[in-house]
Amino acid sequence: MTKKKLSLYCALFFLLVLAFTVVSCSFDYGDKESHGEEQPDLIMKNVEYVRVRSANPQAKLQAELVERYEKKNVIKLQNTSFEQYDQQGKEINVSGKTGNAVYEIDTGNIFMDNNVRIEVRTEDIILETEQVEWLNDTKHLSAGSNNEVYVYKKNGTMFSGIGLQSDIRKRTWEFQGRVKGTYIKNDDDTEE
Repeated sequence: MTKKKLSLYCALFFLLVLAFTVVSCSFDYGDKESHGEEQPDLIMKNVEYVRVRSANPQAKLQAELVERYEKKNVIKLQNTSFEQYDQQGKEINVSGKTGNAVYEIDTGNIFMDNNVRIEVRTEDIILETEQVEWLNDTKHLSAGSNNEVYVYKKNGTMFSGIGLQSDIRKRTWEFQGRVKGTYIKNDDDTEE
């Protein structure tokens, strides 16, 4: 056997060993359930998501961390800000931010906590609380029976209450506990 053929056989042998090693190699990711918690199927950092319909932006979301859990059918977000636009995609109707959010993919329900701030510009209302839950099917917003909620308006109206319950379709707001503050009625407001 010549030196050239021996070198060629050695190179082929080395490539076969390398290929066999790569193909048969596996990694131990640990037991997903070993800590009693399901691991996310997808993790994304510094996410910006824009939903567009008929070439107009409908909503915009930014999050520092997004985790998707397929089995639970939820998405968890951290340090999130969001905006919802009008039909033409020009004016912001609702904006806000929260430390944590859990979005249920099937229902559209959202739970937010850790310094929640929501501004409804079409209603001139700013809402601040520690946690809030949105039930998409019934269009109900609630802030938990023990949570204090602060409501502000540009005209100087400012009040707080415990345990907000709101029906967005009926445009009703109700508190379960103590309410205090100042309500300023504008001359152009109509009473209902």
